[in-house]
Amino acid sequence: MNNYLIPANANRGKLILGYFRGIDLAIFLIGIAITFILMMSLDISSTVMAIIALAPAIVCGFLVIPVPYYHNILVFLGELRQYYKNTRIYHWKGWCYKDGGKQ
Repeated sequence: MNNYLIPANANRGKLILGYFRGIDLAIFLIGIAITFILMMSLDISSTVMAIIALAPAIVCGFLVIPVPYYHNILVFLGELRQYYKNTRIYHWKGWCYKDGGKQ
């Protein structure tokens, strides 16, 4: 038999808690720290000020949420940026290159 199947989640062993890279946790912890500083320094008696104080933690938490087919929202946004930034002109170089078009 000697069939060896690599598990689909083989790379999860390299991640912290199976989901997070070091940079993901750093982004989230910095957002939490900024939120605590804002909560201590702002008067959060109104709803608007409470939302402003909680915004860094909410935004950073949203960026590191795992999503299917990508690692997290941050990786998805990076891939999206890379797709729209790079040139998408494809030159045909297949087996029938000289059969059609300009010669």
